[in-house]
Amino acid sequence: MPQVQLPILPAGSVELNRELACRTDGDQLVYYNGHLPVFSHRRNDLASFRIFTSQLIVQGSATQGHIHKAFGVPLVRIKRCTQLFRTAGAAGFLCAFGKRACAAGEA
Repeated sequence: MPQVQLPILPAGSVELNRELACRTDGDQLVYYNGHLPVFSHRRNDLASFRIFTSQLIVQGSATQGHIHKAFGVPLVRIKRCTQLFRTAGAAGFLCAFGKRACAAGEA
C-alpha cells in the first residue's frame, strides 16, 4: 500500500512547492527534495542557478511560476533559460561571455 509523503522541509528554507525547498547555508545555496539535499552551488554562481532551475522546470518538478515566486526572477528570463536548456542543455549556460553563438544556444 502506498504511503503519503509528508511535506517535511528544513527549517529556514524557502519553499518552491510541496516537495522542493531552497536554503542558504553560508556561501552556498542548497536545494532540498523533502529533507534531502539534491543540489548546491555558490550564491553568486548564476549559471548553476539557471541550469538547475531550468532542469527542474523541464523535468516537471517545478513550474516557471514556482521559480518566479520563490526567487523573484522575471518570467521572461525564466522562459529564455528554459528554452536554452531544452535546445542546448547545460552547455548552453557555460560558454565564455561575449560569444554570440553561445547566447543563441549553439554551444
